[in-house]
Amino acid sequence: MTSSAPDRTHPSLTLAVLSLGGMAYAMLSSMVVPALPTMQHDLGTTETGITWLLTGYLLAASVGTSILGRLGDMYGKERLLLWTLVILAAGTLLAAVSSSLALLIAARFIQGAGGGIFPLAYGIVRDEFPAAKVAGGIGLLSAILGVGGGLGIVLSGVIIEHLSYHWLFWIPLVAILFAALATWRFVPESPVRTPGRVNWLAAALMTIGLSTVLLAISQTTSWGWVSTKTVGLALVGVLFSLAWIRVEARSSEPLIDMAMMRVRGVWTTNAAAFLLGAGLYASFVVFPQFAQLPKSTGFGFGASVVASGLYLLPATIGMTVLGLKAGAISARFGSRTALLAGTLFAVASFTMLAVAHDHPYELLIAAALLGVGIGLAFAALGNLIVQAVPAEQTGVASGMNTVMRTLGGALGGQLSATFIADHMAGGLPTVTGFTETFLMATGFLLLCFLAGLLVPKALGSAIPKGGRSEASAPAAEAAGV
Repeated sequence: MTSSAPDRTHPSLTLAVLSLGGMAYAMLSSMVVPALPTMQHDLGTTETGITWLLTGYLLAASVGTSILGRLGDMYGKERLLLWTLVILAAGTLLAAVSSSLALLIAARFIQGAGGGIFPLAYGIVRDEFPAAKVAGGIGLLSAILGVGGGLGIVLSGVIIEHLSYHWLFWIPLVAILFAALATWRFVPESPVRTPGRVNWLAAALMTIGLSTVLLAISQTTSWGWVSTKTVGLALVGVLFSLAWIRVEARSSEPLIDMAMMRVRGVWTTNAAAFLLGAGLYASFVVFPQFAQLPKSTGFGFGASVVASGLYLLPATIGMTVLGLKAGAISARFGSRTALLAGTLFAVASFTMLAVAHDHPYELLIAAALLGVGIGLAFAALGNLIVQAVPAEQTGVASGMNTVMRTLGGALGGQLSATFIADHMAGGLPTVTGFTETFLMATGFLLLCFLAGLLVPKALGSAIPKGGRSEASAPAAEAAGV
């Protein structure tokens, strides 16, 4: 299926359509988190069973994102985006009507594949937008990952308090259907293609490898970090991942070009994405949880589910504003500088929380700093990875960058869950687990700053339509590409 619009659509309209689809997906990734206890009760299942609503989503996203990005490079980004939205809508509809855990888990697996929206959208922006608008478009879409996640947490509390969990899916479904229709009608088909065929062996090995590693990480709360099952499953995943890399390196038509992954601008940005995800993603869960704990703990604020979500509002506002200003910031200072600055703002946020969390205003200030940090850093990552590769590799490169962020987020989230679970008193978490989580996030973010320093300075802010940026070309050539 292709767009019925014969002429190229105005970039602002295209960006609005892409943003709507991305926002719906990002909200779906986080909306179920505050609702898990309610859903566990309504479905009559165990804590282990209900966490599969998160695990299934992560597994599908880690695989689907990179594969759909590659298919978009091959067969057309608008076409694949439309089908991705249709798949996401199908999974969301199934979740909305499901009243059993098995069906909900299946629905979440289907929804997770919708992560392909982001690499496809980045590619469309690069192919269609004037050079001066590319950085701003990609920056806004990147920030939407964080904005949607925070907004999903805020809205989830309101929905669960006044409606059933089914509405966690009915409301995003409306946005997804509208985005699919607008994509078909208004988003032009990309003229940039990479002829080839799908290396299904590589796809299978990558699927098994990434999924197995993620599954091992996601089950650490139940199994323990050094249990036989965790270590064994992780090793199996690593072995399959090594086999995947070997197959890709020898393939004449690789699913993911390993030569591209060795480009300095690519591997450094992917390393930064992994560390950034590990440091930041847990915050969307930890902030509301901290605020909801009763005052009897000595540190909680006793907030309701709805009120606790509002503690993320400063972060959501910061991410939105910085996402809208991403183009101007990139043009003025460069995406590398924006990544470094955003990381330092996030470091300041978690460092503050580690030493000062006695009053609600301290949490609000930390959330505002975090919002600025995420807005700057997420937008920068999207631009850096796009600038580091040729136009025909935009989808697969940005897809892998999103996967690295997801893997890092899974690791950071599970580490924080472990820290909190290891420090309980009277059935409630103590402040020690939260302090350790804040320190862990600070450590990951400091490592992210170091990774950002390794990103080539030559990666600039301007991305000429349909090709590499002038700034990225020297860096790529120096890396032997």
